[in-house]
Amino acid sequence: MKKLLAILLVLCMVIPAAALGEEVVKIGVYEPATGDSGAGGKQEMLGMQYANELFPTVKMGDTEYKVELVYADNGSSSDKAPSAAQKLVSENVSVVLGSYGSSVSNAGKPYFGEAGIPAIGVTCTNPSVTAGNTHYFRICFLDPFQGTVLANYATEKLGATIAYCLGELGNDYDTGLIYNFKQAFEKNGGMVVDEYFQTGNTDFTSYLTNASMYGAQVIFAPCSLAYAALICSAAGAQGVTTPILGSDTWDSNVVVDAAAGQNITIYVSTFYQEGGSPEFDAGFKAWINSDSVHLANNNGNDMISAVSAMGYDAYMVALEALKAAGSKDPKAVNAALWDVKYDGVTGAIAFDETGDAIRDVAFIKHLDTANSAWELAAVQGKD
Repeated sequence: MKKLLAILLVLCMVIPAAALGEEVVKIGVYEPATGDSGAGGKQEMLGMQYANELFPTVKMGDTEYKVELVYADNGSSSDKAPSAAQKLVSENVSVVLGSYGSSVSNAGKPYFGEAGIPAIGVTCTNPSVTAGNTHYFRICFLDPFQGTVLANYATEKLGATIAYCLGELGNDYDTGLIYNFKQAFEKNGGMVVDEYFQTGNTDFTSYLTNASMYGAQVIFAPCSLAYAALICSAAGAQGVTTPILGSDTWDSNVVVDAAAGQNITIYVSTFYQEGGSPEFDAGFKAWINSDSVHLANNNGNDMISAVSAMGYDAYMVALEALKAAGSKDPKAVNAALWDVKYDGVTGAIAFDETGDAIRDVAFIKHLDTANSAWELAAVQGKD
């Protein structure tokens, strides 16, 4: 008898829960863990993982389901993204979360659509992600809003009349945000010079020199974390005193580390300011510090990036959709998502007729480079 019990115990340890009769629902995590946006993707995933640890089950109808996160690394690349999307489709996920990055979201979009699987974008802000389809949703603000907010801040708070914009050539996120910023800044009476660097560029010296040559009073550089860190280092080395505006991708301790101790001025627009939800902040920090892998994926400290808070909220929205659907059938979840309303860590979340979040404010943060900390500069709407 003891031998039989030992065998059964071993089987329980090695056989998946579903094989033992436990009901499982799968949520796909479509995020970059490698490539230029890998650092941001990992921080976004941390929020989902923390939420999953706190809420590992969901009740649909009369049945309690274990929630399993299924990961697929889209590599920060439109070329690699399709295979990541196909992996999640093959895993029979009920809903997808992601991605960090609009280009990879667009690259995966048709595969989720063909399979009838809804996706919840977390911080992919380009309007094209939800345009022309009924299966991609998102919980973040959009680039027309973000670009306008930053342009107005540059004009009204920084007094800038000449702006230099710098982005990665062919990147949907960069080009879209620069377009939106330029439209708003010029409407305010300002002049914009925009330039684009090739993918893989590592030297930003000449671009910052150009910004000075054009007499720029503000530099707007919406780009991935990898490039943001390089721009910070180059600006510090060149003694650039012109304020640098970063978009939501810049809200990370990666940028804080790159700018530490340097005499540069940085402002970013973002979705969440640490301190907005003390309960979440305390729990998340304790969770980060409890595991060396979590800590490493958060760039070595417990500073909370807004994308982590957004990842947490995206997971919770997915649970609400599953509850409302009463089924793990993706089509039922897709139908239920339209009516989901959730009061999240980052604010109230509801969707409009396009599947976009109804959000009307952004946080503007200033980086205190001497103390390596973000300070809230303003809570700003488009108007």
